[in-house]
Amino acid sequence: MISAWFRVIRIRFLLASVIAVSVGLAITWWHSSNVTVFDAILTMAGVLALHASVDLFNDYWDFKRGIDTATKRTKMSGGSGVLPEGILKPRQVYAGGIIFLVIGTIIGVYFVITDGIIIGIILAFAVVSIYFYSTKIVNWGLAEVFVSIKGTLIVIGTYFIQTSQINESIIFGGIVIGVLSSLVLFITSFPDHDADKAKGRKTLVIGIGKKRASIIIWVFPAIVYGITISTVIAQIFPVACLIIIATFPLIIISYKKLKFDYNDINRLIPIMSSTLVYSRITGALFVVGFLLS
Repeated sequence: MISAWFRVIRIRFLLASVIAVSVGLAITWWHSSNVTVFDAILTMAGVLALHASVDLFNDYWDFKRGIDTATKRTKMSGGSGVLPEGILKPRQVYAGGIIFLVIGTIIGVYFVITDGIIIGIILAFAVVSIYFYSTKIVNWGLAEVFVSIKGTLIVIGTYFIQTSQINESIIFGGIVIGVLSSLVLFITSFPDHDADKAKGRKTLVIGIGKKRASIIIWVFPAIVYGITISTVIAQIFPVACLIIIATFPLIIISYKKLKFDYNDINRLIPIMSSTLVYSRITGALFVVGFLLS
């Protein structure tokens, strides 16, 4: 049963939130050489709880809408499979989503009390958007935008809890992480295109078509590298952050394969995996860039 819950929460995707919090803490350390460990641990716990909540709600609603039963599941797409396979009941998954949402909210409220209204605004956005992500946000075609904003706010919120400040470096750092997370969502929506479209979901891939989407994958790394290089030149980021350019060959490989295989689900699997690896390694190197400085 525990393995089923780990599966439905999709542990591998939680790493995105771990990296986002780590970037906020790394920039804090870069600026002040000091991190409040208790607040850092609590922030990580709260963010992971909220992330688990949105994944559980997403599995629940995709099953209820018939999306997960209309698409071929892979290790990277098509949901966790625990509901179509009958391993867990829909009400259990929904209840799990509520429980994690409450846990994350309680931790967030603690920081609202200790750190003020800025955290309250971030928390309110998180709670509302998490609950309505799978029923409203995805129907409006805003999933990629939501994920980008979510990643950005995690970085900003983590830094604000530690320093009570917001500055250029944390905003740009948040955008970099948000875009990397959005890239993973973008690439994993290719196999679900037909099922999502039939059930009323709208993704960027659906909106512009798979062929054109296979080309605009370049937009994501262009933003990531463009922001990083520009901010290093402007002395907003330390020079060591340029270490993320080392991952450029990885996204080239994904692009070359996606350009020809965007309609072949079996060939999409390694492309999705390599893009996930690209996103995580780039995010991890981003953390290292600040710590080295």
